[in-house]
Amino acid sequence: MTRLNLVLLLTVLLSALYLVGMQYESRRLFTDIDQAKALARKLELERERLQAEKRAQATPLRVERLARDQLQMRVATPAITHYVSKGASPGGAHE
Repeated sequence: MTRLNLVLLLTVLLSALYLVGMQYESRRLFTDIDQAKALARKLELERERLQAEKRAQATPLRVERLARDQLQMRVATPAITHYVSKGASPGGAHE
């Protein structure tokens, strides 16, 4: 009888230790999931901020100003437009 009691006691102790280990692991995983969700929210906010910044950077006025200031481009006018006839070759000579 005492042998059976010892086996049962040992089984209960092992089960209790296993249960405590599983509860600890469960809490750790829950914390990891919570941290991952927080990181996902942070990354989503960053993505939205970058999308808004991208839209602000691509406005037509800004593109025109950058083309004029940094690339020294100018608006095409009839005074600076060169027309090429259909038969003209790239070197300017006719075939």
